[in-house]
Amino acid sequence: MLRKSLAVLYTALALGANPVAADVADLRTGDMKKLALHAAPVALAEVGLLDAEDNPKSMAEYHGKWVVLNFWATWCAPCRHEMPSLDRLQAAMPDIAVVPVATGRNAVPGIQKFYAEAGIENLPVLRDPTSDLARSASVMALPVTLILNPQGQEVARLIGDAEWDSDSAKAVLRALAAQ
Repeated sequence: MLRKSLAVLYTALALGANPVAADVADLRTGDMKKLALHAAPVALAEVGLLDAEDNPKSMAEYHGKWVVLNFWATWCAPCRHEMPSLDRLQAAMPDIAVVPVATGRNAVPGIQKFYAEAGIENLPVLRDPTSDLARSASVMALPVTLILNPQGQEVARLIGDAEWDSDSAKAVLRALAAQ
């Protein structure tokens, strides 16, 4: 009996069975049903970003943390709709880095005005003015949100807007971080 159990276990491991990933998938309800979990982590290119003062920034600064990387733009209505939920997520889960990246031409005063109007208090201002990071990550439309593991690799992707501070989103993120 033990041999048979071990054989089943080794076969499952060899075939890539991941009960934790299955558990995470089961937590997806509401908007999180759109979250695609990857079978294997995907590398994210190291592309330079800028902050509000034009200082160079990098996603490498977030290595060691789970990251919710959101590609957005000031002119994107669904992006503007979901941004307050990303801000609330950051406040609710400070151990996870919520990183919005304004992709394309987004003037800093416009970003700052939107943050003030929407009451965004917990999120950094980061920009990808030439869309290099977005292109390298195959972001074709906005908004798109990537979940990155502490090594900076993409483990999940959600296309479209979502309520990121929902119970389902927080449960998914907690389960991923527990892996």
